[in-house]
Amino acid sequence: MADASPAPATREQPWPVALMSQKIRDWIDRLGQIWIEGEITQWQVRGGHVYGRLRDLEQDATVSFTVWRSVAQRLTSDFAQGDRVIALVKPNFWVKGGSLTVQVFDISHVGVGELLERLERLRAKLQGEGLFDASRKRRLPFLPHRIGLVTGRDSDAEKDVIRNATLRWPGVQFRVRHSAVQGDRAASEVAAAIVALDEDPEVDVIVVARGGGDFLHLLPFSDEQVLRTAAAARTPIVSAIGHEADRPLLDEIADLRASTPTDAAKRIVPDVGEELAGIDQARGRLTTRLGHMLTAETERLVQLRMRPALADPERIVDQRAEELVRWISRGTELADRAVEDRERSLAEDRFRLSALSPKSTLERGYAIAQLDDGSVLRDPTQAPSGAGLRLSLAGGRLSAVSEGSAHDAG
Repeated sequence: MADASPAPATREQPWPVALMSQKIRDWIDRLGQIWIEGEITQWQVRGGHVYGRLRDLEQDATVSFTVWRSVAQRLTSDFAQGDRVIALVKPNFWVKGGSLTVQVFDISHVGVGELLERLERLRAKLQGEGLFDASRKRRLPFLPHRIGLVTGRDSDAEKDVIRNATLRWPGVQFRVRHSAVQGDRAASEVAAAIVALDEDPEVDVIVVARGGGDFLHLLPFSDEQVLRTAAAARTPIVSAIGHEADRPLLDEIADLRASTPTDAAKRIVPDVGEELAGIDQARGRLTTRLGHMLTAETERLVQLRMRPALADPERIVDQRAEELVRWISRGTELADRAVEDRERSLAEDRFRLSALSPKSTLERGYAIAQLDDGSVLRDPTQAPSGAGLRLSLAGGRLSAVSEGSAHDAG
């Protein structure tokens, strides 16, 4: 009879693998039936039975499940990959294979109301951090050189964006990153694609596009990982999830929200036809404006030319010539009169000077006697006998020798 309670495993007395597996199975069996929640990542029907996998909504944890035919036949809803569900399960550990699986006894979709409540809590959290503020929104470039596009492979959204953008501006270029747009891989792949395009220096704007879908299928675009990645991106983000009724939270984070992928293409690149038409209109307005300016200036020149000064310019010259002749005549007359006045005044001064000049006295027979040193002789005693004298007469000068005073001689 085997011991129901074996001794603890030690290095000297280890447990057999089968014993350990049985212990694990017994412990798991004690859990009984439990309710769990997760996202379906695999749903395959074989022989009426369903085999699939269920992933945790937040952490990296996955478990296999089985829905036997008897239970599957009672299900009233259709299930597919990406659905969020709650299930009544019983964990089973398969000793022979060493694997854990859960048997599903009941399964149903998570209520939309509950999901909306979770999204509202996330919305409030991110809004409290300021990630929805309008001040964070960046302006898109007028004409992006290269557009980054995150979308499903071979999807209608990809074709719509590229086709409509190219029709509007044929020279636009794209850098496309494909990712899952629903299911368990969607959030991580979309976030990784945004990071890759944000690190590309040639990408000027990033478009995250999906062609609509029901509420559950759009949940990856409200995933916190995707939202925080978009908020941290340095490149402007455009959310183009084609669903008006249930807008994902990415619409709130993005710098621009487009209603559809087609709408995104129309809003991120200008229409070449409209731009050319605008240039033609601007050119027309400029031509009209210049025409008006030239007409106004021409009329102003005509008015200027009609003024007397420009209409008959020789008249002004003739008038100025006549004035100049009069001024010259007047100047000559005044100059001649001034010269005559000065000549008359000079003659009078000359007459007065002649009357006062010693020369007039000399012309009457008088002479001026000077000693050799130039002093004027005023008294005979100043010139003793033999002294040299210079006599100034009206006709010139002569030299003489004094014979002394006549009084001394007598």
